[in-house]
Amino acid sequence: MVEVLNGAVSSFHEIDLPVLLKQALDKHNFFIPTPIQTQVIPLALQGKDILGSAQTGTGKTLAFAVPLVAKLLDEPNASSALIIVPTRELAQQVTNEIRKILSQNFLLKIALLIGGEPIFKQLNQLQKKPRVVIGTPGRIIDHIERKTLMAHNVSTLVLDETDHMFDMGFGIQIKEIMKYLPKIRQTLMFSATLPDDIVKLAEKYLNQPERVFVEHEVTTSTKIKQEIVYTTESEKYGKLITQLSHRVGSIIIFVKTKQGADQLAYKLGKDNYSALAIHGDLKQHKRERVINSFRRGCNQIMVATNVASRGLDIPRTQHVINYDAPQSQVDYIHRIGRTARAGAEGYALFFITPQDKRRLPALTDKKGELNFDCNVKFKKLGSKKIFKKPSALKTKHGRKKINTFKGKSRALEKVLPSIF
Repeated sequence: MVEVLNGAVSSFHEIDLPVLLKQALDKHNFFIPTPIQTQVIPLALQGKDILGSAQTGTGKTLAFAVPLVAKLLDEPNASSALIIVPTRELAQQVTNEIRKILSQNFLLKIALLIGGEPIFKQLNQLQKKPRVVIGTPGRIIDHIERKTLMAHNVSTLVLDETDHMFDMGFGIQIKEIMKYLPKIRQTLMFSATLPDDIVKLAEKYLNQPERVFVEHEVTTSTKIKQEIVYTTESEKYGKLITQLSHRVGSIIIFVKTKQGADQLAYKLGKDNYSALAIHGDLKQHKRERVINSFRRGCNQIMVATNVASRGLDIPRTQHVINYDAPQSQVDYIHRIGRTARAGAEGYALFFITPQDKRRLPALTDKKGELNFDCNVKFKKLGSKKIFKKPSALKTKHGRKKINTFKGKSRALEKVLPSIF
């Protein structure tokens, strides 16, 4: 492991970077490197392979983007860089970050290769001979097999959120892409966790990598009020309706599967709620339409898989509901991080069924306690309904409106009760 004391590099100007790159960093107020940038950038500039363990939010994108751009600026030949990420949203986010530091240099062109977008648009980008290619595994291998993406001149490979790619089943595509890349190249691999399959991948494809680890405590905002609702699968939808009747503002509901997202959005629509689903099977233009509609407030509810928990910045989301339990504590943090942004208050609701009991250890710390704030006090929410008329709710479900935020709320407890 490479250890560099925080503060060893106090400014990007202390790093040997091209003048154009330093000017671009200054223009966008990137002055002081984060710990991950302090460690990765000098090593990457030396041409070393890197196996980095860092969470989202540590400045990881610039950690690999800065040395990558510096290398391409110093090499006027036809070498290129390939950046592989798990989702379209993250690909777009990485593209935007790199474009910032290329703002004063138009010689380096970028191609964004993601599924759900017209192929001819990407062919047009590739015909311009981009030196930075960013994309998702499926679309990258598609272009390689079409011979529209020439991978033989890739001098730098970046694998970002590698564990997430493996979780999504992209391991086979990544190994297939590797077959087309030059044996001699620089590889930068980043992963929030380092399970055995990631370590084996690194051993096979990285050349004596430097290990970089940055401790990053994953925490939730103190502005998020969190609550658990215990239920059964058969009662869950009814309890969701009850909760929606007490919540004002925009809501993201997270579910486990793409089919589940479509089904829940359809069911809510049948019950006169304004809801749209977003998941990986949607075409890119449809995903953008759903996101933009939600941002503008045209639809108050967005039912989403984990695709929306990373890489999306949707301001003014008042509520996040975990309708299906997340797979890990990190996923939970990413999900509820969609609310309480820019200093605003937000609300996070977690439905737990007996079937979810086996998943709960992944959400606890070493002491077996839930590792998110268990002692928040809930303020009483207004009972105004903006999603559904009271009469429709009463007729459909035949129950009186219950204020779940009054009296004894089942707020997150230190130790889960033996309800299961």
